Amino acid sequence: MFWARQRIALLKLIAIASSLAALAAMLDPDRVASSMGMLLVGVNGYSQFYAIYVGVRLATAGLALLAARHGDQPLLGDITALLLLAQPAGRFVAALAIGLPQGFLLVVCGLELLGGLGLLALRPPTVEKRADELRHTKS
Repeated sequence: MFWARQRIALLKLIAIASSLAALAAMLDPDRVASSMGMLLVGVNGYSQFYAIYVGVRLATAGLALLAARHGDQPLLGDITALLLLAQPAGRFVAALAIGLPQGFLLVVCGLELLGGLGLLALRPPTVEKRADELRHTKS
């Protein structure tokens, strides 16, 4: 039960952080893009930025909230973790070609890793494992 509460709390924290990141990106896209090492040019540049930093962040927040409300369905939290971990995975591929991210983006990458790995570490046991545990406590 303790681990389930911790996972739900982490999912809510991820939802809040993702929502705030999306809000910051909507309110000041040029500043956020600059902090990520990007320069937004033209309609396509802004469109791509909004798709990633607003759309994907809000999708992550929504999925994390859904997973927190349905804590008995660990798959939703697992998908949230994979969505979070996909970003540092992409940055790892880039690091092989051009080097590690720097500054604020390195911090963001670390937080994404902590959040995703934390969700996987707090994953509740499978139904079969819980059934085995119940059988052992009854005997």
